[in-house]
Amino acid sequence: MFEQPVKIETAERLNKHLSLLHAGCNVTIDITTPAGKKGKFHTCFIGYLPKNYVLIQYPDSKKLGGFSQYIKSGAKITVRGLIEAQEGVVVAFACDVRQTLQTPSRIIVLEFPYSVSLQKLRSNLRIDTYFPVKIGVKGEYFEAHIHNISISGSQLLVHNADKLMMSNNEDIDIIIEDFQGELNSFKLQGVIRNVKKHSNDILLGVELSNSQKNDVLSLIEYILTGEMVVN
Repeated sequence: MFEQPVKIETAERLNKHLSLLHAGCNVTIDITTPAGKKGKFHTCFIGYLPKNYVLIQYPDSKKLGGFSQYIKSGAKITVRGLIEAQEGVVVAFACDVRQTLQTPSRIIVLEFPYSVSLQKLRSNLRIDTYFPVKIGVKGEYFEAHIHNISISGSQLLVHNADKLMMSNNEDIDIIIEDFQGELNSFKLQGVIRNVKKHSNDILLGVELSNSQKNDVLSLIEYILTGEMVVN
């Protein structure tokens, strides 16, 4: 069974759970344009004033690109971060941008959220991303991206793969090189469960090995708190 997120709605409990995000901790923000394009960006949590507002650092403008024009008053942003001292627990909330500040540094002022979700990564929470990997199938290796991932499965986007032949129930290796700055590659193993054509790309549905759940959790935590790539 799926573990349902816990909704925190009273002001007292909102304050208590937001306080678990320490000042300076890494968070990601989700931005969706009016045309439906989505972006995820790495920044840090500054703090909050109960019942009033939340402060986060403005992400690197070079990485924001055209998404910067959508960070304005009234725009909705979703913030996610890992709670320190509680391994594998994510706090998430969505709220509107109140304003942006230029001094003393570039800061986004968010309206205080009406609710906060807490969820353990060990449930089947699915994380959307665009994380570069290399995959290995039958001794051949291809460049790909993780399209989304949960503790038990993932969708992989293999680029310019219109001539590649992959089928259900084939073993697959997912390789992340120099994971977290380490020289050794980080590898997950799984089985292809479905194959879909996506223009010139192939979208693979992969069931991940049960024996590597701790490794999958480490990767999800890294995706949530590390540098993110725009969708």
